Amino acid sequence: MSITVITPKELFQKMKANEKVILLDVRAEEKYHDFHIDGPKVDSYNIHKEEIFNLEKAENLANESLPKDKEIIVTCTTGNSATKCANVLSTLNYNVTVLEGGITAWKEYLKTK
Repeated sequence: MSITVITPKELFQKMKANEKVILLDVRAEEKYHDFHIDGPKVDSYNIHKEEIFNLEKAENLANESLPKDKEIIVTCTTGNSATKCANVLSTLNYNVTVLEGGITAWKEYLKTK
């Protein structure tokens, strides 16, 4: 599967339209607890990037909590780790999208709202 990119503005519009959003934040747990994207229709998962990288080596998928039949928006601090994780998940047939610029860009976008 290919990986698409979503901008903070596009994600904000999805959330504003009350669309169901599945978000995978691959940052460390402390960073996730300090701040993460949340909303009434947001299913947020925090799975550290190392766990995702290890899936590449695993013969079967250890984390069955992520749906394969829905878009998963992957984010991190700036987008680099999210892109690497999205590549791994894509090879495992997940429908993944990367939040462009990560949480940093999301926070900047929110300042304009």
